[in-house]
Amino acid sequence: MSSPPSPPPTLGAHLASPSYRPAALDQDFLLGDSMRGVRFQLEFAKAEEALRAWGILSTIVVFGSARVALDGPGRQSGWYDSARQFGRLASELGGALLDGGQGRHNVIATGGGPGIMEAANRGAFEAGAPSIGFNITLPHEQVPNPYSTPDLTFQFHYFAMRKMHLAMRARALVIFPGGFGTLDELFELLTLRQTEKSPPIPIVLFDKAYWSEVINFEALAQHGMIAPRDLELFGFAETPQQIWGLLKAKGLQGLD
Repeated sequence: MSSPPSPPPTLGAHLASPSYRPAALDQDFLLGDSMRGVRFQLEFAKAEEALRAWGILSTIVVFGSARVALDGPGRQSGWYDSARQFGRLASELGGALLDGGQGRHNVIATGGGPGIMEAANRGAFEAGAPSIGFNITLPHEQVPNPYSTPDLTFQFHYFAMRKMHLAMRARALVIFPGGFGTLDELFELLTLRQTEKSPPIPIVLFDKAYWSEVINFEALAQHGMIAPRDLELFGFAETPQQIWGLLKAKGLQGLD
């Protein structure tokens, strides 16, 4: 005598299985090791799409410490105020205010956080110009400063992709006093210039006394670690007006 047929299996387990989720909606899959390259591509594409929508053709990248405060000790308040003034000056004279389909040039771009980054974004905000904040996820949560343009405030997981976006539209680099992060960005771009992997964009370091105390650039040349001509890849300025004048003298195109 034959046994009765088994009831067909239900679909509950099938529908609940991670394998059945659409790939684009499966967060566990997207955050897995095999999708790291895709996540890298997504970080590029998302920011790129927003920058294009705003007509951002070129930027002036401002680096500097997140620890500097407007009311900070010693020279900190002067650094903050100078970065703020420069952000406004560059936005007014560089082409960031242009619209009407012609594109925007020399838009202030920072790492998006507090300190010098906030100051530069703040200056652009006070000029009525857009500015960019390329934030990075950190173990100690970094909150965007309130002065970058909301539609141009990004959050990256990968430092490499953040650096790529900081560099790829840059027409100039302005480096205010900072620590490890600022030094990392400074030498990254100096290396790109030294090896001619980037266009000949001007690089200006603010407050020569600070930088001369922190880094002995001349010693690098004296010991043969860099060529003497590599010292010409950057210059020094002491005021926002000097920064702008040096950028212009080294080839930056603006409205003035």
